Order: sequence, then structure tokens, then C-alpha cells
Amino acid sequence: NTGKLHWEPQCQYQLRHLQDSARISALLPPQLEGHWISTGCEVRPGPEFLTRSYQFYSNRLFKAYQFYYWDPSCRNPSHSLVIKGKLRLRQASWITRGATEADYHLHKVGIVFHSQRAMQEISARINQTSGGGCGGFFPPGRSWAPGVLYEVLSAKEGRDCTTALGFAMHELSLVRVEKHHEPLLQTQPSSSRTVEELYLGDIHTKWSERLHYRPTGYQCPLQSAVHHVQPCPACGIIYRSDEHHPPILPAKAELPMQLSGRWVSAHCEVRPAVLFLTRYFIFHGTNRTWEGYYYHYSDPLCKQPTFTIYASGHYTKGVPSSIVRGGTELAFKVTCARVTAMDQVTVTMLNSSEPGTCGETGFWNAGLEQDITLTNGCLALGIKLPHTEYELFKMEQDMKDRSLLFIGERPTDGSSPDRPEKRPTSYQTPLIQCAGPTGVYSKHISPSYLGKEDNNGSEALKPLPLAFLLSLMAMQFLRWD
Repeated sequence: NTGKLHWEPQCQYQLRHLQDSARISALLPPQLEGHWISTGCEVRPGPEFLTRSYQFYSNRLFKAYQFYYWDPSCRNPSHSLVIKGKLRLRQASWITRGATEADYHLHKVGIVFHSQRAMQEISARINQTSGGGCGGFFPPGRSWAPGVLYEVLSAKEGRDCTTALGFAMHELSLVRVEKHHEPLLQTQPSSSRTVEELYLGDIHTKWSERLHYRPTGYQCPLQSAVHHVQPCPACGIIYRSDEHHPPILPAKAELPMQLSGRWVSAHCEVRPAVLFLTRYFIFHGTNRTWEGYYYHYSDPLCKQPTFTIYASGHYTKGVPSSIVRGGTELAFKVTCARVTAMDQVTVTMLNSSEPGTCGETGFWNAGLEQDITLTNGCLALGIKLPHTEYELFKMEQDMKDRSLLFIGERPTDGSSPDRPEKRPTSYQTPLIQCAGPTGVYSKHISPSYLGKEDNNGSEALKPLPLAFLLSLMAMQFLRWD
């Protein structure tokens, strides 16, 4: 080992691929008409396991199916919701750049139970709901009847018994449609197919807040039933399903938690509080150390960098989660961190911070990295060191045999999961493994190396993009991730 950093070609390809915004177009206003489906089992905070199938019509009406399950593989259905209403697109969002705001009105919500257990548990919750004629909605002792649709919300009759379900469709109030081209064969880069994705608003990580929370981030996207990634075994199953015939997804093997290696974002990520970023992690399994690069941007295509964070530390041995089936619980300790301001707004903000709270105040310059370890973090960016976070991880394999790493979803309120009781119960968009175990602690590359050549004449890898805040007010919500 000569001490030089040799980036894995696949990691380098993936990171540069992320910055190729020409392959992604966002439709404004978004074209919603059509059928949109989940491409696999989704996990919402709680946890809740579900699949979705939404259809939007040219007259602004929509019909949405939400299929809920007992298990994280979406093979054991609990109940299904069929939701009917009307959606009206409004103006471009002034909070979440690249999104469109919308108003929706629900006409009807019906529920179909798929087992006696589901009916007993949910009806008990609904019967305890006061007001709106919900008490006694299900007579005690009523036995489960397959295929019966019970109306739990009717705008015409003025009844809404969905509160006990934690049900809301506020996800429809924030909309973004993206179109990109998926290569058919790596050997023929010129051939591709169109993929269309529908991003709807995020679900609050705290159950008590989700009924009135107005989203500023997104859930994992639905994809067009016509233009979706392939292969996709779940797509056809979900497309053909209805409230009486919930999708039963193909069985998938549970993968052991093997973190060693390098993992990178699959696309520009968006989080609540207006954060756009990409992530790059290196895990060293031999001594359980980790490194993380967080590249922040001011735009939803991750083209306009604002600041970058490099962090490192240790992590614990994982144990199976008793709350989220299929998940693994770990604790991560952050001991060192460095920050690079990438634009003048961030430079000004950091140079205005209280002395001793974020590196050397007055010495911040665009493109120059500062170590914030000695100041115990950076108060202006909400970073505290040393810092421990209680995490939830999961590994899967996609249909292209790529290893995927799901890391716990960040608290919507911008806080940190710094206590075991705040451990996530759902996941962020997955990272893709771009290289296997490294065995050697990698050399850190600062943003000043971007586009330069190393001593071997090879171009140094551009540091990963870390998404940023749209305004200085949002900066106080930045947390590790």
C-alpha cells in the first residue's frame, strides 16, 4: 500500500453518474394522469408494511389502494384501503424546491379485512374513537366476512372514522414527477428505456404528528405501471390487485448484515427541512470503523453544492430488531468530523458563528476544509461531537443482483436518534454497494481535490454531493445521517 487512494471504478462511475442531471427531467406541472405502483414492500414509521397502487384520471379524480401487511415481505395481508377523491394541482412549492403543491378532497374511504385478527384489532380502535358516529361502528363479536367493504369515511354522510387508523392522505399535498432513462445493457449504453417516478410527500416519523403534518420531503417513489424499472416481479402483481385481492409479493431471502465495503446513493436524495444530498459510506468490518461523506446541495438534482461533511467513528455489532422485523439495530459513534463550505452563503454563515463553536471562525473559505472536532462539532450546522446515534439497518438485493443498504429514516422534526427510544422504525432510500471490503482505512480526499489528477495521472474522484438547505433557517435542522 503506497498510501495513495485508489477509488473503486464502480464507485467512481456511480458518483459521476449521479451528477449527470441530463438524464433526469422533472415535469412541471407534473403529469399525474395514469397508474402508479410500488415496486416492492414499503416500510412506514410505526412500523407499517404496505404496498400502494394509485390511479389518477384526466378529470382530477383519483382512486388509490393501500395494502397493509403483518410482515416486512408483504406476503401476509392485514387489510386494504380503497380511497377515492379529487386532486387539484396548485403552484410550485416555495419550501421544497422542485415540488408542486396540491389540494385534495376525499370522497370515500373503504376498508376490507383479510383476517379475523385484523378485523378485531382495527374495529376495537375505531370503536374507541369518539365523535363522528364511530363508536359502535363495528358491533362487538361480529365475525370476519371475507370480501366485505366497510365504509370508514364518507364526505356525503359527514362521517370520518379513519383517525384511529392513523390514516391521512397529506402525501398528496406535495408532488413531483421525474423521468429518466434506464440503460438496457451496460455493453450498449446507447439503448435505454424510460422510467417515470412519482414522488409524494413524506409521512411524519411520529405517529401523533402524522394526521396534521404537511410534508416537506418525499416517500420512496411510486413508478409508472407502464414505464417502470425492469425486471420488477412485484410490479405486475401490484398492478393487477384490488381491495379484495391484495398483492402477495414473491418471497425474498433475508440477507445477513455484512456492512464491510463501500456504499453510495442511487440518486439525489431529498429530506424534510429542505435538504438535498448524496451519501457515500465506507465500513471497515475488521475493526468496526466507518467513514461517511455527506454532499449537500441547494437544488433537487444535486448540481449546486453548498457544503460537504466528512465524518468518522465506530459502530457496534448489530442485533436483530424486536420492533421492526427484518431490521438490525446498531449504535454509531461519531468522533471526528470536517466541513467544507462550497458556496459563499455557507461561508458567510460559518464565519458569523460564535467563536469556538464551529472550527476557526473568520477562517472559512469556499473549497477549504476545516476540522470541527476540536470545537466539539459545529453549532451552526447542528453537529455535536462526540455523538452517538441509535440506528436501524437492513440489507436487500435488487433484481439486478446489487446489494442495497437501508439506513433508518431521520426524525421528521430534525432531531437526532440519540436515545434508544428514538431509534428509527422505517428507512431512507437505499444505498447501493459499489465495492466490497476494503481492509484498509481509506485516505480522506477533500473537495479541493476535485477534478485534479493524482500522482499516477488519474483524475481524483469528485467528492460526493451532500444535499443542503434552501435557506439559512433550515440549517439548524441538519443532523447526522
